[in-house]
Amino acid sequence: MQLFHGSRTGGITVLEPRLADHDRPYVYTTTNRIVALLYLCNAVEKPYYWFPYGFNKNGVPIYHELYPNALCEVSDGISGYIYEVEADESQIVPFKNIPVARLLTEPVAVAKCTPIENAYKLLQELVERGELIVDRFEDKTPEQLDWWYNGLCEELKRKNMKDIPECSYAQFVQKKLPEVWKRYIESK
Repeated sequence: MQLFHGSRTGGITVLEPRLADHDRPYVYTTTNRIVALLYLCNAVEKPYYWFPYGFNKNGVPIYHELYPNALCEVSDGISGYIYEVEADESQIVPFKNIPVARLLTEPVAVAKCTPIENAYKLLQELVERGELIVDRFEDKTPEQLDWWYNGLCEELKRKNMKDIPECSYAQFVQKKLPEVWKRYIESK
């Protein structure tokens, strides 16, 4: 199976499992090249991640801006690489709740590497071609934002961010979505 991995690190010949905020180290890959490009644009420091995306009914990725100009902010000027690997189904662990994500528990050799000069520029080209949709912050209704913000509060609870308010994820939410942080702190 052909899989993709976005990274800001060049010269990788073998993708090695790394620890994120899951139960064990994995190589994080996706079946979708555009999603790998989005993964290149993480707004928070590892081991945390910020990728508010989904798909429309036709399988086209949708990036959801949860604050003004979010996509530009996280991707403009970001350079990196999209790595392609071939993996056997026996090496792959599906990632629950993200249909295109695949986890690998063992190192995997890189088959191809595509350099990305400016992720935002490429994302805009994908939008123009209809291969990516950006659901702009300005176009969201208060109800839609409330749905997203409630989900973020639940995630903050699951990650117990009250105990680690200085971590990159908590700092990001406090800075970019202060109303979400306040809602979370005031919740029981």
